[in-house]
Amino acid sequence: MIQSITSMRGAFDLAGQSAIVTGGNKGIGLGIATALAQSGANIAILCRNMEDAKNAEEAIESCGPKAESFFCDVTDLKSVRKAVADVYDSFGEINILVNNSGVSTRDALLDMDEELSEWRRVVDTDLNGVAYMTYEVGKRMRDGGKGGCVINITSVSGMVIHRGSPRSPYNAAKAGVNHFTRAMALELGEYNIRVNAIAPGFINAGLTAGAPREFITHLEDRQSLDRLAEAIEVGALAVFLASPAAASITGTVQVIDGGLSFVSAL
Repeated sequence: MIQSITSMRGAFDLAGQSAIVTGGNKGIGLGIATALAQSGANIAILCRNMEDAKNAEEAIESCGPKAESFFCDVTDLKSVRKAVADVYDSFGEINILVNNSGVSTRDALLDMDEELSEWRRVVDTDLNGVAYMTYEVGKRMRDGGKGGCVINITSVSGMVIHRGSPRSPYNAAKAGVNHFTRAMALELGEYNIRVNAIAPGFINAGLTAGAPREFITHLEDRQSLDRLAEAIEVGALAVFLASPAAASITGTVQVIDGGLSFVSAL
């Protein structure tokens, strides 16, 4: 269990901690993994693209702590169970779980195929995958008796709907994770496991990285600040939530969106 702080000395220190970051091989996930590593945590990357993972491992290990990658498809419970078991065999215990893996869509619901395959693809990854990981890691945190920290990466799209950008499965899944976060904070609190979420807006990573300047300007114009956040800034917020400084914070959804969610699109 993380004890409450009595001073700011070491308040953000994660030395000796070990973290799982799903989708930690690129984009926001890599920013989070890097920030945690720079704060002293060992990192287990879970993802499907092992080539990207090896490059991420090298970048993270340059910060000092241990980094290792494991194949995992978060939509497949058997894959999750194997990956988590392998992580614990290698790391001994996990103190921090970051559920970052996610996908989106641009398909309107009525334009999807009759099997609703796009709906299921997004919800299976963005909502069910979070539950699978929390189940497998949460049990081990509970049984280990030392508590832990779970951080779910959601989105402002779980709170607001963007005109002209149909993504109902993404909206629904992220909103579900926000409420799942609160439910798990209550269920797991008795085991000293804290559960919080981070809801990013437009981040200079993934699909936006390297996009044409006019597109970036369009995104910037939709928010209060005049720039997109960097992935490492999301990582900084994750470090705070995982650190002793946040020992009394649980069940929250922390927004990092440059003011997007309160600026009218009109």
